[in-house]
Amino acid sequence: MQALLDLKLLTTFVRAAHAGTLSAAAIQVGRTQSTVTMQIQRLEDALGQTLFHRSGSGVRLTGAGDRFLGYAERILRLHDDAISSFSDQGLRGAITFGCPEDYLIAFFPALLKSFGSIYPDVEIKVVSAPTPELQKLLHARQIDMALVSTPDITPGTTSSRAPNTTSGSDTIRTEQLAWVGSKPTLELHDFGKNITLNGAGETNGNSKGNTKNRPSARSAPSAPSAPIPLALPAANAIDHRSARDAMQAAGLPYQIAYASNSLAGLIAVTRSGLAISVMMQKAVPSDLFILKSPLPPLPKLGLRVVKSEFNPTPATDAFADHISKMLPFL
Repeated sequence: MQALLDLKLLTTFVRAAHAGTLSAAAIQVGRTQSTVTMQIQRLEDALGQTLFHRSGSGVRLTGAGDRFLGYAERILRLHDDAISSFSDQGLRGAITFGCPEDYLIAFFPALLKSFGSIYPDVEIKVVSAPTPELQKLLHARQIDMALVSTPDITPGTTSSRAPNTTSGSDTIRTEQLAWVGSKPTLELHDFGKNITLNGAGETNGNSKGNTKNRPSARSAPSAPSAPIPLALPAANAIDHRSARDAMQAAGLPYQIAYASNSLAGLIAVTRSGLAISVMMQKAVPSDLFILKSPLPPLPKLGLRVVKSEFNPTPATDAFADHISKMLPFL
């Protein structure tokens, strides 16, 4: 009698195949790396085939492993479909969901709460990363779906640059990018040194009691002559490119003083007063300020849901549909 295949072993195998390392697969399935190693060995013993080439840098599918991957994915998908169709307990399954950190802070709690009340048996694992990294993870099938950014797209329009969204390539919401600082205006920032404003003849932040040379509320802010220190995410992030493009178009001097893909890190630097940053307006903490002129206007970002190229599970479809319906109203 042929051995029966354990679904847990198939799940671990699929995760390891897409992740490329057993340590990453262990995190995704909630097991130790040694347990994952034993599960892969059990599966190989059951099939009588070696499924992975192992090396110090990770694992790579053998020819037999590559052929078996398609079978394993179809078996797991059929299993989820069957459970969903015939179980009286409703939709079940697991989703690995990718999302930029600022969207997680602004939207995910409400999305998770509302989705969880409808489908309590769907497990959602979250991967936080910038949009370019999420797109790579989607292509590698390491995540099932993601909420990603796209430059300045009006809701309801389409673009061929982001396939596999829940409704064609529709942008489901737009968010305004904003300059953010620790003081209400750029003029009040000294960035730990003297910043001279063209035409103003003053050094900001060093003479709180002396308002003689401060621009009045009615006067137009002057452009800075010294480079403005910026705290931005990595160079491939849309926020980073948008900030640099805006400063260059306006002819304002700037320098990238701090770089971090962590929103918490950017917020910490901004709070220190050593630089200003760019964030989604909805994610700006209450103790920081949205800055306007003389800084140039920033574009809006489109938000869209993108699913892996591989056929999604019913749980993935349900969560993608839920996001598309709920996000415009949050």
